[in-house]
Formats: sequence, C-alpha cells, structure tokens
Amino acid sequence: MFEDIRRNKIKSWLIVLLFILVITLIIYYVCYALDFGPISIIIALVFSIASAWGSYYYSDKIVLSLNNARPATKEENLKLVNILDSLVVASGLEHTPKLYVVEDPQPNAFATGRNPEHSVICVTTGLLEKLEYYELEGVVAHELGHIKNYDIRLSAIVTVMVGLVVMLADFCTRFMFFGGASRDEDNKGNPILLVIGLICLILAPIFGKLMQLAISRKREFMADATAVEFTRNPEGLISALQKLDADPNELKTANNATSHMYIVSPFKANAKGERKRRTNIWSTHPSIPDRIEALRNIK
Repeated sequence: MFEDIRRNKIKSWLIVLLFILVITLIIYYVCYALDFGPISIIIALVFSIASAWGSYYYSDKIVLSLNNARPATKEENLKLVNILDSLVVASGLEHTPKLYVVEDPQPNAFATGRNPEHSVICVTTGLLEKLEYYELEGVVAHELGHIKNYDIRLSAIVTVMVGLVVMLADFCTRFMFFGGASRDEDNKGNPILLVIGLICLILAPIFGKLMQLAISRKREFMADATAVEFTRNPEGLISALQKLDADPNELKTANNATSHMYIVSPFKANAKGERKRRTNIWSTHPSIPDRIEALRNIK
C-alpha cells in the first residue's frame, strides 16, 4: 500500500507538469496567431502555471460546485457522522474529512481533495436513504481508502485540468476557425513549438479522455480492499455495491469530467438501455461483478 501511495504522489506531480506543458504549447500557438510576438511564450507560461496552481489548491471546491454539494450536518446526518468518526479511528488518519451531501435519489459517493488534511467525502441523499448501516459503512470506508491512498489528489487534479484543457481547446478552435485570428507573416515564432502547439490544440479532447482513463481502475480495487481492512466486513461493501448497481436512477449532476470519481459510475446504461456487466477499454470503473469477486477472494 505504501508503495502505491508513493506512486500516486509521483503521478500527481507528473500529470501537473504534463498539463502545464500542454497548456503552454496551446496558448503559445494561439498567442503567436494573434500577433503577440516574442511575449507569447511568457503569456503561455504564466497562464499554464496559474491554472495548475488553481487546479491543485481549489480542485475540491470546483468538484463540489459541479455536483451542487452542500455540507452535511450532525443534526441531519448523525449516522453518517458517527460512521465516519469510527472509521477515521480505524484507518489511523490524523484528520477527519469534511462531509458533503448531494440531493439526488441515486445512491452514490465520491471523495476529493488535495491530501488527507484537506479532504472531502460526498454522498448522495439516495445513498443515505437506501443503504443499511453496514452497507453505508462499507461505502464510506471505500472513500476513506481513496483518501488514505492519495487517490483523491490524482483524481481531482485530473478532473479539473482535463476540463480546462478541453474547454481551452474548444474555445481556441472556434476562435481560430471563425475569423478570430489574423497573423502577420513577418511575425516569426519557433516553428517546432508552433507545430506541437497546433497538434495539442487538435488532439486535446482525445488527450483529456485518455488522461482520465490513465487513472488506473486498479485504484477502485485497492480502495475496496482498504475498506475491508478498515471495517473487517467485506459483506457490507458487497451488499452496497449490489444495491448501487441495481438502482435505476441517473445522477442529475453527472458529467464526463467527474464520473470517474464516484464509487460506481453515475451513468447507468448504454445507448440500448442495457447495463454493462463487464469492464471494457473505455470504462472508468471495474465492473461490479469483478469487484465483488475480488472482495470475496480477500483472505
């Protein structure tokens, strides 16, 4: 586990550096096309570093805002608060994550934040209403596993920065192809950087999707195993996963940018209305049968 935590920390910083590079190249290309001259590279670097800084420090707030989450209260959510307090003791974490709730009938949950000291667990009202005590404990333990394993930093950074790159690429593409750019032929930029910037601009949406898929599905198996380590009760999480998989409701705030963060995919059906029973190459989560099988094989 400690080796996986170390790798997650390294991956987080590598992804930040990679996104800084991609955003810098896109902005440089656009600034050159707008006749900003040699200052283009400075503008690009400032913008990319500022966006990376904002993504790192405010990713949790951005994700919570995207999902219309509100803080949980002890008066309304006493069972949830008590479960979390007990699990924090069992996990050995020094800091208790903040609790948030999304008003939605679909039972689901996710964790976010940049580290265990600044972490959040968010659940839907459907989860609170439809799960029994030990099932809810299993789900909260799973999200606490993501926090202890530093999955949350990697996931939140990728969510915000992928969204930024895709929106930036879409804006720049529309601007460039609908009369927004007028380039002076005498304004010479670095031809290699310009070509790479153009490639990044064109491929950014694909790049963003691949980066989300690069957040290994192994994380979900690890978080399941960590949850069992905390609760000593695999049946609670197994029962919860079965209920979450069987629930027909769609999550109203679900979007492609944050779907990989949830304990189960918030998108319930494919185009034919049929549930996916096995993992495929484009899945953001392992299939529920695969996860249940792994849980039952835990010794």
